[in-house]
Amino acid sequence: MRKTLVALSVLAATALPAVVNAADYSDDIHKNDYKWSQFNLMYSFDELPGESDHDYLEMEFGGRSGIFDLYGYVDVFNLTSDKDSDKAGKEKIFMKFAPRVSLDALTGKDLSFGPVQELYLATLMEWGGNSGVNNQKIGLGSDVMVPWLGKIGLNLMASYRGNDHEWNGYHLATNWFKPFHFFDNGSFLSYQGYIDYEFGVDKSFVPEEFGGAQINTTSGGAMFNGLYWHSDRYAVGYGLKLYNEVYALKDDGAAGKTSGVSHYVSVTYKF
Repeated sequence: MRKTLVALSVLAATALPAVVNAADYSDDIHKNDYKWSQFNLMYSFDELPGESDHDYLEMEFGGRSGIFDLYGYVDVFNLTSDKDSDKAGKEKIFMKFAPRVSLDALTGKDLSFGPVQELYLATLMEWGGNSGVNNQKIGLGSDVMVPWLGKIGLNLMASYRGNDHEWNGYHLATNWFKPFHFFDNGSFLSYQGYIDYEFGVDKSFVPEEFGGAQINTTSGGAMFNGLYWHSDRYAVGYGLKLYNEVYALKDDGAAGKTSGVSHYVSVTYKF
């Protein structure tokens, strides 16, 4: 799913050092540049909200260019336009873009401390088709070294609901990529995933897309745990996703079931 380049896996495999090496941009802010992209053909079982079983194609990408760090993807649902699909008649496309601006590179200063390698101005934009999801988030991001997992991304942002023109709640996000077993042919197994958590949400807030129904709780989130096999060109994986009132939506309310477990399988081609 996320950060799947072999180059990043080497970074993620690094153990927590006694002194963290900060990102150094004093001579060339482009010396750490890289980019990657891949197509993930995926199928979800009991995805929440709503316990949906469906196929989708995910076009995933990321990289670094000077002061900018980028992660993003575009999902296309119900590829065959099957009228019996859980996604029939619903949004066809969902997009997420998460550009971050390195404060170290922007200021030319070493802002690292303790296990924190680098600081960012973090943003997140989520869009669906029609009049669906339209959210923007902004806050402070970081790259942090942790035991065993290595380097993870950790971002804390305030949430803006674009459809309703309201600031409401906060978003905590982290992601990781940990190779843990290497084969003789150079392929490897990885544990990869992410946590998205919403908190501080106003329960009285009524999202426009649910037609006036009061459906929020004050907090909620999801954790994705993936086991993947990677080669230079391909990946195959399974993901277990745990939900607790995801997106701070009330469980068994107007948004349907929002707490529980879902499963994902995927096949990836790396460009």
